[in-house]
Amino acid sequence: MATMNTLQQSNVSPVTPSVKGLVSILYGGKRFGNHVDEVWPNLFIGDMSVANDRYSLWKLGVTHVLNVAHGRMHCQGSRDFYGSAVDYYGVPADDSPSFDLSRYFFPSAEYIQSALDTAGARVFVHCAVGVSRSASLVLAYLMIHHHYTLLEAVDKVKERRWIFPNRGFLKQLCALDMKLRHRE
Repeated sequence: MATMNTLQQSNVSPVTPSVKGLVSILYGGKRFGNHVDEVWPNLFIGDMSVANDRYSLWKLGVTHVLNVAHGRMHCQGSRDFYGSAVDYYGVPADDSPSFDLSRYFFPSAEYIQSALDTAGARVFVHCAVGVSRSASLVLAYLMIHHHYTLLEAVDKVKERRWIFPNRGFLKQLCALDMKLRHRE
């Protein structure tokens, strides 16, 4: 199985991987997932079955929901659905390689960080299946706010959940990785 170490040479600064390299890393390991997994302290990725079940969210202690399939079939969460006990942020994303998810990287990362800065907050990020759109925004969050490289973020999330962003999102995450590196 390819890992971050096999794609980088020691004593060389990390290089943004190719989309093909990322696909081989993501394809490795278990290829099934739970309905919800905590991938970072108080940050969960899940699917629409959990998103549509207020009792499950209450049991998890979720205080904030980031719906990355806002307005899409079966993912029609809203402020009205969750009520005043849960803060809601909707991103109307399609799980299509041609969809520009990158425009939501920074606003979503800010939403997640702001929520996690609140005492007792627990954030649930979801899309339909919880492997592409939601995973992409969580990866972007780890890169933006925790200064992880894309490979480090992938490794961190894969410790807890199987993810598989589509190739278009992987390409956008690679561009984000390069952009963030040039800032350093």
